[in-house]
Amino acid sequence: MASLPESSYMRLLPDEAAATFARLEFMARAKKQGAMSGRHTSPNKGFSVVFAEHRQYAPGDDIRDLDWRVFAKSDRYYIKQYIEETNLRATVVLDCSGSMKYRGEMSAPVAGKQVSKFEYARYLAAGLSYLMIKQQDAVGLVTFDDRIRSYIKAASRPSQVRQVLGELDRTETGNDTRLAATLHEVAERIPSRGLVLILTDCFEPAPQLVEALHHFRYQNHEVVLFHVMAEEELTFPFGPSQEFKDLEGVVGKVKVDPRTIRAAYLERVREHVAKLESACGRLNADYVPLSTRTPYTRAMADFLARRASRR
Repeated sequence: MASLPESSYMRLLPDEAAATFARLEFMARAKKQGAMSGRHTSPNKGFSVVFAEHRQYAPGDDIRDLDWRVFAKSDRYYIKQYIEETNLRATVVLDCSGSMKYRGEMSAPVAGKQVSKFEYARYLAAGLSYLMIKQQDAVGLVTFDDRIRSYIKAASRPSQVRQVLGELDRTETGNDTRLAATLHEVAERIPSRGLVLILTDCFEPAPQLVEALHHFRYQNHEVVLFHVMAEEELTFPFGPSQEFKDLEGVVGKVKVDPRTIRAAYLERVREHVAKLESACGRLNADYVPLSTRTPYTRAMADFLARRASRR
């Protein structure tokens, strides 16, 4: 793979953002399988510093792990087991479909430029990848529109940030999306239990999307759904006689008076958000609604603070 000039991909991790993410910490809520010792609770029993349980001695066990106090009380041999900590295996899943192109006039600027939903999500993906590697966790990347466009397996080596950011820098938005169907495919391709961070505008009927999220939970993945929307999509502040263009090229252009559909539109948005939030609650997944009006570094700091308090 050809090397990229540093300025080409490092723009996705500005100094101010890197400093913010360097102060943050992402802790898993569920037990994780990992390849090395780390900071997250593993489903395996090991010999670290947090006591888990006793088990009866079996031939071949190291006698140094015997609990002699229990032996003195019960005249039986028991081994002390401890919680083994592990590194986290995270996969960032980024929607690069046509609808993510939308750039409203109310978005928070990055480097002096207002950003689209895709650019906002891409900055988030870069920051999350940097955060994971910084805390010695493994991170991978999946980009998709109507199919999987790129797939980088999770790894924890320092060069992984360069590889992930390089791929993010090359990624462009496509056209149509098959969000639920593609997420089912992603769920099958990611090995072992881990953390899946999905960044999308959720332009998919809620039942199909919820079914895809169930697939991740069935595979024992912990899921965080970042629902990225432009502020205009959330508030619909448009004036009379507007022409709307389908960014995924299915419908084309439609000319309407926003005042006549605003109430119905906002109600549909509220229903869609409520269904996704409720489903994530039942799945013990994090639902994170994001408006591009909020600076992405602040949005991420607020989310991790809430997550840490719940943990």
